[in-house]
Parts: sequence; structure tokens; C-alpha cells
Amino acid sequence: MEHITHLTKDKKFKKIIELQQPFVLGKRKNIYLHLCTSIMSQQLSTKVADVFQQRFLNLYGKKTPTAQQIADTAFEKLRGIGLSNAKANYVLNVCNFFIEQKITDAQLYKMDNEAVIKHLTQIKGVGRWTVEMILMFSLGREDVFPVDDLGIQQAVCKLYNIEAADKKLMKEKMLKISKKWSPYNTYACRYLWGWKDTPSAP
Repeated sequence: MEHITHLTKDKKFKKIIELQQPFVLGKRKNIYLHLCTSIMSQQLSTKVADVFQQRFLNLYGKKTPTAQQIADTAFEKLRGIGLSNAKANYVLNVCNFFIEQKITDAQLYKMDNEAVIKHLTQIKGVGRWTVEMILMFSLGREDVFPVDDLGIQQAVCKLYNIEAADKKLMKEKMLKISKKWSPYNTYACRYLWGWKDTPSAP
């Protein structure tokens, strides 16, 4: 795999790749839905996030809801599965935006990363980090580096002995390191997350 050959040029990184299984990125359909579930999952553990996503899909008979079906869902119904006022509003904002702008998966596949970020962060409740997750895990983009992700910050600081007290300087150092990983930053991040969450991580 080309990304492994490229990333293992970094000796420190080689160690964390050797501890993990390789993986393949892929494109997913129904981007509006992944954006909604990404919003629901924010600041939650994976386990709790999965519960919310299951409750959400249960509202639609466990079938994939259209953007219109979600937009037509009563606010109280979304609150009823445990979403906060803000998250319920943001989910509705996403679907209404996709409907009004007539956004299709095909359009998003064709746009470059920054264009997707600029377009989708117009939605109230959708920030750069959320769109970066969509780029990585729904659009299958290989070279995304979410510098504001706490897990990535912790992993990079630990692996490269970076002092985290000065956030601005920390991010500058992280971005400098990430240039070595380009054009495979998404893969690098996947390995960093996996390494950080491994009990045997050095």
C-alpha cells in the first residue's frame, strides 16, 4: 500500500503502524445523514453515540431517512431520543440546507476539500472539524489533517514530545509534521487515533 510506504519513512510513525491492521478509505452515500449523525456524536463516547444513532434510525423504521423526512420530523420527536435543543436544531438545519441548496452526493464528491468546508460550514451548528470528519470518513479524502481534533493533538504531542501548553505553537508544530505525511494525512490520523486508544500504546 502506497500510504504505508510513504508514512513509514517517518521512523517514529513506523512503530505505530506496525501495531495496527491496514485499512481502506471509501466513499459513502447520503452525506446529509452522516453529517447529522456526526453532530449527534459530538462530545460523546463511541458507545453512547451508537445508541443515539440507533434511536434516531428507529424513528424512521430503521430505514435510511431522506433529508426531507428528517426535516419534517417534529422537534419534540428529536428531543425525545435524548438530543439537546441545540443538536436537534442543528440536525434540522443540515437537512433544510441540503434541500434548499439541492445538494447531492455527486456534487460533494466533485468539490475539493476547502470548497466542501466552505460550503457546509454555512450551516449553523456545523464547524470545520465536523466537515473534516465528513471529508475523511464519508467522502474518502486521503489528505485531511484535523489539527483541532483533541485526540490527534494528544497523539502527536505524545509521539513527538511536543509541549501542549502553548496551543498556537503546538498547532504550528503539528502542521509542520503533517506536511511530511501528505498526501496521506487521513491515513496518518487513523493510525494516530488507533494508537492512542490502544492499551499497550507506549
